[in-house]
Amino acid sequence: MKIFLAELLGTMILILLGNGVVANTVLKKSKGENSGWLTICFGWALGVAIPAVMFGSVSGAHFNPALTIGLAVIGKFAWSSVPTYLAAQFIGAFIGAVLVFTYFYPHYKETEDKGAKLATFATGPAIKNTVFNFISEFIGTAILIFTILGVGTANVAEGVGPIIVGGIILAMGVCLGGTTGYAINPFRDLAPRIAHAILPIPGKGDSDWGYAWIPVVGPLLGGVVGAILFNLVF
Repeated sequence: MKIFLAELLGTMILILLGNGVVANTVLKKSKGENSGWLTICFGWALGVAIPAVMFGSVSGAHFNPALTIGLAVIGKFAWSSVPTYLAAQFIGAFIGAVLVFTYFYPHYKETEDKGAKLATFATGPAIKNTVFNFISEFIGTAILIFTILGVGTANVAEGVGPIIVGGIILAMGVCLGGTTGYAINPFRDLAPRIAHAILPIPGKGDSDWGYAWIPVVGPLLGGVVGAILFNLVF
């Protein structure tokens, strides 16, 4: 039960802070409006690092099906535990998205841009190109999982590893995130997108389900490849 709650609450905090910084930046009449891409990147990095520090000793702080499944594929995580982790991550991501909607509700009412509203829940490409959007999510997640697992082998002081992981997330956003918004986590995109579809968001548009498979399948496959590559090297 503690492990389930750790993954659920950790993923919830990740989405609340991560999608929260997007909402804070793009929604109208927020004091953070127009604070820019770097603000979003730093917000997401902290959104990952903070729950990772909190829950790393309880569940390993996966918060990402790409990491959970990647570890299982290379035999470093029990397949029997995968459903528990995935259920907790999905529920946590959904609750986090609902909390963002609740927190910023007056600002959704003031915002006319339907795309901006969707961006506070799910990712989208800067240039729509199915092949290259998929490649972005695949490579990004492969590098994410490879580097996270690599950090786990480094001789760093206790508690420093999760901070480094936050640095990896920052690097992903600053260096590679501009093509698709760097979902690099299937449930980070899917659960909030479902929330967008069903919540009574004032003046919302569609949830762009035609694109939605890319930030799910790309990260899942990329995560497996990143884990396999790690297993070959370390």
